[in-house]
Amino acid sequence: MDNRAQFYKKLKKKLKKDTTFPTKYLFKFIVPTDENKIQQVEDLFNYQGAVINKTSSRTGKYTSVSIHIVMKKADDIILKYQAAEKIEGIISL
Repeated sequence: MDNRAQFYKKLKKKLKKDTTFPTKYLFKFIVPTDENKIQQVEDLFNYQGAVINKTSSRTGKYTSVSIHIVMKKADDIILKYQAAEKIEGIISL
């Protein structure tokens, strides 16, 4: 099993243990300041009742994207992180 698979397995276990679903979950990502990349992150969550906040870094090179959204189960959270991984330069927090 590779590192990403192990990470998601641990995350799923922790979420199931510590979280009552449905729950309001906070996703945080750092992306290079590029409107296309920021839009890709937003598109992962749009039309699902998400509240999205964006903050530029001091230098303007990166943008922090915070998403508050109600998630129904741990698997849904993991699917969002896996989809986000496909965006070039993204860092999940």
